[in-house]
Amino acid sequence: MIQLTNRQARRFVLRKNGLLGGHIFRGKAGALAYIRQAGCVQFDPIDVCGRNAELVLNARVGGYQKQYLNELLYHDRTLIDYFDKQLSILPTETWPYFARTRDEWMRSSRAHEQVDAAAQRVLAELDAHGPLSSRDIELEGRADWYWSETSLSRAVLETLYFRGELIVHHKEGTTKFYARARDYLPPQLLCAPDPLPDDAEHRKWRVARRIGAVGLLWDRPSDAFLGLELKAAARSAAFAALERDGAILPVQVEGIAQPLYCLTADAPLLDEVRSGRAYAPRTEFLAPLDGLLWDRNLVQALFGFAYRWEIYTPAAQRKYGYYTLPVLRGKQIVGRVEPICDRKNSVLTINNLWLEPGVRQTPALLRGIEETAHRLRALNGMGDLNLPKQFS
Repeated sequence: MIQLTNRQARRFVLRKNGLLGGHIFRGKAGALAYIRQAGCVQFDPIDVCGRNAELVLNARVGGYQKQYLNELLYHDRTLIDYFDKQLSILPTETWPYFARTRDEWMRSSRAHEQVDAAAQRVLAELDAHGPLSSRDIELEGRADWYWSETSLSRAVLETLYFRGELIVHHKEGTTKFYARARDYLPPQLLCAPDPLPDDAEHRKWRVARRIGAVGLLWDRPSDAFLGLELKAAARSAAFAALERDGAILPVQVEGIAQPLYCLTADAPLLDEVRSGRAYAPRTEFLAPLDGLLWDRNLVQALFGFAYRWEIYTPAAQRKYGYYTLPVLRGKQIVGRVEPICDRKNSVLTINNLWLEPGVRQTPALLRGIEETAHRLRALNGMGDLNLPKQFS
């Protein structure tokens, strides 16, 4: 079994994620390359200082601009919105691997009798008028939907999207416009059979992707496996089979009793970090649903950092803030910030900076955080930056 110190393990996962040293990923091509490496980036519509996927890419991709993701999704169509780790953005070429997800939606969905009765009318509207949103289609009635009762037009469009008959053509803010998948996806993808029809092989593929996304994972319950519907026995069987196949390697990390696993393809990077190679430190703000943070217990074990996204915590019970971002400095998570965009006045305000116990507030640290805040300001098109009292 490969032995790593805690420091080496942190350097490994950070370098693997493109968060340590010079940028591995650059520009629009780099954004696509990172998502292909990670398998998916989790989507969340909340936009306080940029949406989750934009913040993930901004931390990793040199020279990242918001337009890149929009172009990759809705112009180039090399990326697509669909379910993976919850609602995600994933490489379009992986469409055939999610045939079973689409089939499941064909078999079961809420309000399916109402939806099926209205589906042909909605498809006819799309054929006649092109991409439409739910507000463009008038259907009488309401549907019992997953989050709350909703319009029948929304239920029909979303069900047809879940089933793979429609794709998200584009978005205007949080409003989704749908179109026929057959009009935008190549026939070889639409007609491709499921590459992994065997359940065990499919689980292996998805577990390996999650290991590759984080860098190191263990065989234990984890939010890193959300969306896989894995019970403990099936998860363990997938890990064991991947190890037998030589697809993953066991790694023993100093201070962590349970073995972690990495992709065998990442063995050269393991060798690199064990050799003592130096990487230039960077300062980055991490998104709340960043792949590096998917397994909060592992983050605690590796980095000594406890992170809770308090967006759903009542205000009076929050320890920090509504939308705080962890601050990565070199190979250490040194604290968190709460950035908020005032779009009316074109100002990004950092409401507060909380440093972790034992982290010294040095001029170099504050300078790195300020530079990162300016990049976040530019990402969001804000003209000015307001910093908390520590910077005065």
